[in-house]
Amino acid sequence: MKTILSYLLTVVHYLLFGVLIVLFHPLQWFTLKVFGYTAHKKTVDLLNYCLRSTLFVIGASVRFEQEHELPKGVPLIIVSNHQSSHEIAPISWYFRKSHPKFVSKIELGRGIPSVSFNLKYGGSVLIDRKDPKQSLTALAKFAKNIEKNNWSAVIFPEGTRSKDGHPKTFSINGLKLLTKYAPSAYVVPVTINNSWKLVENGAFPLGIGVPLKFKVHEPIAVNSMEFKDLFQKVEETIKNSVTL
Repeated sequence: MKTILSYLLTVVHYLLFGVLIVLFHPLQWFTLKVFGYTAHKKTVDLLNYCLRSTLFVIGASVRFEQEHELPKGVPLIIVSNHQSSHEIAPISWYFRKSHPKFVSKIELGRGIPSVSFNLKYGGSVLIDRKDPKQSLTALAKFAKNIEKNNWSAVIFPEGTRSKDGHPKTFSINGLKLLTKYAPSAYVVPVTINNSWKLVENGAFPLGIGVPLKFKVHEPIAVNSMEFKDLFQKVEETIKNSVTL
């Protein structure tokens, strides 16, 4: 019975998801071209709220735990483990006041209604992992924009998603560049749990009744310690809170 239900609810989830990204694509274009960044940002926020809500269709819950206040008036670098694409909308909605922008692979910059448009024109950065020169140049420019506008950068240093919840080795290069060109930033470690269970059996059917949990750890000033110590502390903080 549960298997049949998972198939039915997954179909409904994907239908709603598809309708939303198709509907919001022209809305994003219109608000950005006619009214500018602020209107476009509000449109994207609403989209992420709606996309996050589609998870409830499959019985998933979304809970953020945060004990420490986030600093205001400074850029943030949100560093997280990565288990599935279903984490993006909840993170975007939760951190919406800090204008989250994502470090994404270049392939996502085309072909996906709403998502590709926002990644290309909303302030995020698309990197070509096969072209180190392009990646480094794009990340440096991105970090400078984060620093200038007091936005937040979201980066998944594992590079690829963990399929079983076990964290992979964190790559040092992306975070190092972000901290170099956004020296006034605070790094915010975030641990994600259970997201992988949504796609444990692939994209279809999705797991149902999964409790997605996000733990937001204490922010760390970039200039408070040497980068190697910062990197080690961030990686350990995130991984030590992963539950399987």
